[in-house]
Amino acid sequence: MTPPAVSVIIPVHNAARTLVATVQSVLAQSFADFELVLIDDGSTDDSLPVMLDLAMADARIHVLAQSNKGVAATRNLGVKSSSAPLIAFLDADDLWHADKLARHVAYHKADADVDVSYARIAFIDPAAADARGALTTSSIERGGLTLQQILAENPVCTMSNMVVTRACFDLVGPFLANMSFAEDQEWLARAADRGFVIEGLDAVLVDYRLSHDGLSVNLERMHEGWQHLASLYRLPAELHAAEAVYCRYLARRALRSGAPTAQARNWAWRGLKLDADAFLSDARRGWMTLLSALIAPLLPRAARLRVFA
Repeated sequence: MTPPAVSVIIPVHNAARTLVATVQSVLAQSFADFELVLIDDGSTDDSLPVMLDLAMADARIHVLAQSNKGVAATRNLGVKSSSAPLIAFLDADDLWHADKLARHVAYHKADADVDVSYARIAFIDPAAADARGALTTSSIERGGLTLQQILAENPVCTMSNMVVTRACFDLVGPFLANMSFAEDQEWLARAADRGFVIEGLDAVLVDYRLSHDGLSVNLERMHEGWQHLASLYRLPAELHAAEAVYCRYLARRALRSGAPTAQARNWAWRGLKLDADAFLSDARRGWMTLLSALIAPLLPRAARLRVFA
């Protein structure tokens, strides 16, 4: 049997509330030659019954289940159980635009040297149905991503944005199952460090739900995960600057997530102490983040959400 062109991997843990919309965004793709692998990671809500109902309605959907082992191990199982030459990842609370797969497939066909592709993302409210109410959007870097760029502020932003060739994934290896924060950033850093080509498409193709609780706003744990990642590389001067930029990223994350405004000030101050030049290297992201962190208590929450990508 001929494998599909793309394997879509969605790890699922207690995502019954958002999973149907996420899967529907995959089924609505203009490019239809894919398989969709849903892996339940020990959910305690109705995720597994929802997954089974979805699989009954579309033969392209395959369902796996395991005891709770974490998102990295769950993605690894999905990859191992899939067969396509391109692998696309999606989290169970995010959404794809209808031409996401078509654009990536065309990009890889046009340039066989590209190993990993990503696009721009729209940051949306957790209750939003689509990107029409997008709060802000991300940007891409021109040319291939470097290790320094990935360590500092990871332009890929989220696994829901990444498409990788199977040949590249097999050579780089699986996600580190002992990491629950920064496991995606670690994999990308590993790929860049080994010379694989990671390039961006200048189009908004993913809607990323801003979570106000859970992993995505646990900033201290995110920083610990980043430090674990950074410890794997021996580039002290560059890593010092990269950590300053990552602290800037955490300050922006605090501003847009609804976290206490003191967190934004604390992360901005930590970044400035590490390397002020690196923190302020991008005028918009640097100075605006610093000024907004200082006056955050005076800014309406809606304004903070709109500014910080």
